[in-house]
Amino acid sequence: MPTAEVAPTLIGSVQRALRLVDIVANSARPVPVKGLAALTGLTLGTTYNLVRTLIHEGYLANEPDGLVLGASFPVFRAAPDAGGVLLARVRSALREVTEAVGETAYLSRYLDGEMHVVDIVDAARTPRIDLTVALESSAHATALGKQILTDLTCGERLDYLSRHRLEELTPRTISDRGALLAELERSRGFALDREEYAIGNMCVAVPVIAPNFVASLAISLPSDRAHVDRALVSKLEQSASRLSLQLGADVLTDGEAGLRTAL
Repeated sequence: MPTAEVAPTLIGSVQRALRLVDIVANSARPVPVKGLAALTGLTLGTTYNLVRTLIHEGYLANEPDGLVLGASFPVFRAAPDAGGVLLARVRSALREVTEAVGETAYLSRYLDGEMHVVDIVDAARTPRIDLTVALESSAHATALGKQILTDLTCGERLDYLSRHRLEELTPRTISDRGALLAELERSRGFALDREEYAIGNMCVAVPVIAPNFVASLAISLPSDRAHVDRALVSKLEQSASRLSLQLGADVLTDGEAGLRTAL
């Protein structure tokens, strides 16, 4: 008689925990515990217990606005551009900047011909700028956007500017295309927004460059105490460089894994 196939023994709590990690890994924003419970159908108590264990083991980390991937998550097995993996990298870099300089930190990215804010980490003494006009429509008036425009190829830069009006957001906004291009050409390796997006606020941004990844890291400062010097820019550049190297290493590792599979 044929032997009956024995069903595998599955541990439900492990399956549930992996599901939570999977949701966070594929989310471009931090996920609150209540959000995880709603997405999985688990009770809030069960979700909290699983999350507490995952945080203890380092697979998740708790941020003020929700859960992100923790240091123990095997990031080299995931696509470096996966939402949760990228967010964990960026969040760590921005928190490093915020703690080092005491100012709110931002990261924006150029993707598919447009610019987007990836993440923001607030500093206690300097709340984030109210982004009433999205970066997609205000790159010319922000340090984040101007730094990315500087790092694009000439063709990409001109294409972007041909598709976006240079709206005058404040009396200090550079709304003339020729003047903007001239400023970008004079770049010293970082970009400034001198109350061009919002009166009373100044921003400084540095590049974050990795394979298939063009972005900028910035901080905002109240204009009345803004002092941008080489020491401040160097701190931003150090964090941006580490993030660039991490993203580049992710891409290389993912490519090596693909090569080994092909071989």
